[in-house]
Amino acid sequence: MLVKQTDPINFSIRVDVFKMNQIQYLDAGIASMKHIFRWYSHHLKMETQIVRWGNYGVPLLLFPTAGGDAEEVERFFLIDKLAPFIREGRLKVYSVDSINGRSWITSDSIPHRVWIQQQFDKFVGDEVVRCIREDCHSQEIEIMTAGASIGAFNSLVTICRHPEAFHRAICMSGTYDIQKWLMGHWFDEFYHQSPILFVPGLTEGQHLDQLRKRSVLLATGQGKNEAPQESWKVAHALGQKEIPNRVDVWDENWIHDWVTWREMLPKYVQEILTGLGT
Repeated sequence: MLVKQTDPINFSIRVDVFKMNQIQYLDAGIASMKHIFRWYSHHLKMETQIVRWGNYGVPLLLFPTAGGDAEEVERFFLIDKLAPFIREGRLKVYSVDSINGRSWITSDSIPHRVWIQQQFDKFVGDEVVRCIREDCHSQEIEIMTAGASIGAFNSLVTICRHPEAFHRAICMSGTYDIQKWLMGHWFDEFYHQSPILFVPGLTEGQHLDQLRKRSVLLATGQGKNEAPQESWKVAHALGQKEIPNRVDVWDENWIHDWVTWREMLPKYVQEILTGLGT
């Protein structure tokens, strides 16, 4: 469901330079490979940004948690955990602000929440994909996606709605059934933004054929604030349509927090990169 956008976008770039009085989240080598792209989003009607760490490798779009910005994954040392792949030129990591996630937890207007979710999906499927492909100097390159908590939901939505651009999703500690945030209301537009609703209804055709060539990894702990049943619910929805997926349940020592995701993500990135032969 790639969104066609004819309006030109100027992906302006700024390179962050660390200052001595700033907290050092990255070593100098990785910091030198950090770039920030900023532009006005036609879909979101606001200034947006995407941050990139690395110069070469398989592109990975990493979604933050519900209230996070694009640099949250750096501040919580997830980029540091991925540094070996970045340094070796095997991985380029991109991240965006959690614009839809913030709306779901802060907006008083339920219709606005649904509208932002729709527009965010268009933003990712069109503008973010274009930015990544231009940065990778390839209009055909396929992208991995990953995220934790609401970021896992975004990763799942992204691969399910845009399998022409995304080939793997690593979904960690996901919250996938977000219908509760509609507060008892219903909007037809929401149906197409909820994979556990729209995927079982997909009919045979090009979109489903593409999705069956993709893979979704659903990782979850069993510790505090984790909800393994959410991952099994997604697996059931995907399995109904023969979409490759795997649920990985970690034990009760793994909680819904960054300490878990810092262990999970490098493990699965290594597994996928090895499988891709890179």
